[in-house]
Amino acid sequence: MASDGARRQFWKRSSHRLPGSIQHVYGAQHPPFDPLVHGTLIKTVPKTPTTPVKPKRVSTFQEFESNTSDAWDVGEDDDELLAMAAESLNTEVVMETANQVIQNHSRRCQEQPRLPEGHVCGDSEQAEHFCDLPLGTGSDGRLVKSVSESHTSHPAEILGDAAPLQRSQSLPYASTAPLAYGSDEKNALGPPALTEREAYRLEKFRQLLAGPNTDLEELRKLSWSGIPKQVRPITWKLLSGYLPANVDRREGTLRRKQKEYFAFIEQYYDSRNDEAHQDTYRQIHIDIPRMSPETLILQPKVTEIFERILFIWAIRHPASGYVQGINDLVTPFFVVFICEHIEAEEVENVDVSCVPEEVLRNIEADSYWCLSKLLDGIQDNYTFAQPGIQMKVRMLEELVGRIDEQVHRHLDQHEVKYLQFAFRWMNNLLMREMPLRCTVRLWDTYQSEPEGFSHFHLYVCAAFLVRWRKEILEEKDFQELLIFLQNLPTAHWGNEEVSVLLAEAYRLKFAFADAPNHYKK
Repeated sequence: MASDGARRQFWKRSSHRLPGSIQHVYGAQHPPFDPLVHGTLIKTVPKTPTTPVKPKRVSTFQEFESNTSDAWDVGEDDDELLAMAAESLNTEVVMETANQVIQNHSRRCQEQPRLPEGHVCGDSEQAEHFCDLPLGTGSDGRLVKSVSESHTSHPAEILGDAAPLQRSQSLPYASTAPLAYGSDEKNALGPPALTEREAYRLEKFRQLLAGPNTDLEELRKLSWSGIPKQVRPITWKLLSGYLPANVDRREGTLRRKQKEYFAFIEQYYDSRNDEAHQDTYRQIHIDIPRMSPETLILQPKVTEIFERILFIWAIRHPASGYVQGINDLVTPFFVVFICEHIEAEEVENVDVSCVPEEVLRNIEADSYWCLSKLLDGIQDNYTFAQPGIQMKVRMLEELVGRIDEQVHRHLDQHEVKYLQFAFRWMNNLLMREMPLRCTVRLWDTYQSEPEGFSHFHLYVCAAFLVRWRKEILEEKDFQELLIFLQNLPTAHWGNEEVSVLLAEAYRLKFAFADAPNHYKK
């Protein structure tokens, strides 16, 4: 580690903060690194020369931070895949099913020629497949077990230390057919033309939702591999616990909760300029324009809605108050609920001007309550000193050390600390690392998983880091490594890439389920 003392000093600087006050979050308030604007940053640190002379580099993060701008400164469902989500299944059955899915899709990847960039598959060309993540190697030269690349047929072989594994290819950069939506559809919320399979899945959702009492366990299994946009709003409200399973009670619950929220507005919102709350409101007002997508956030109506949601939540949760990062978590709920009333070709370009005022009010209330349900499960991420995030970052470090020792050792050798890049992953639930369309698809699964946001997210982050092992190992400098990890190239990602990431995370969850118990501070 660069310096345990330096880490302690980092948190010590905020030790005067009181619970409920504004707590600044490392790495949460800065815009992404722009090579055109910060070109000098790259030029000042040359690549490591091939000669034995050791180049001078920044030795600690504090020195790096003092000399550079931080990366965020102001300025179908396969039946096998569905079975993976069934918590009631025997572990061996689950692992064997997961192996079979990965093997089938990997085989298709190898058999089919790679399509040229920009090629759009027709219906006859669509092949749902996963391409495995690469493995790391241990210090003894053996491949470290990364369950995404195991080609064994029995779960015992995956979990066994001596299981022989084969190297496979990494994720393709060219987008392939999404698992849950149209062949050329990368936007999880856009209006795709339904294929026969998609229409069948949509009908299964509608039948399940139409019953007098929705079977939430079956709904979770069906939702794990993605939710059709037509039923996503109601499904999210059910899976989050906002709406009851009983159909007859839903309308009354909606009206009651919406009325309750606007009673909070009348009671608390006028106090935003009071001395006790003006700092909270001011920070919210500053942070909202920094959110993405800008085309949504910079609409005045949206800004006002987000300010009210965040201020009311902060006032009603004094143990944490408002913390930077919470603001990002409103966006997926708001976008999903508003797309029930408008047709948006791109989720990033939603226009609320055509939505009636009364509908917007209801969407605001629904977004508030669903955000509250989410934060109830991860509130220790945002209490004083954010202990939940610190613990999860340490668990991620230990987990990656077991999954891919070479990547872990490479980061350690170049003095890159997990806290420097993974803090934001935990604080913003990867929302700053992926396009919004990918976050929506990711949250389909998070809400289907028990403790999806609090526990399963850890395995998604581990799979996400190992996904970039080739690029990480090619970087030989602290500064360039950190810049890469804070600006990962995911702009082209769609449903297919997210589905592969989730499948890998699910297998890690079972193969390394005991990982948190191995961590010793």
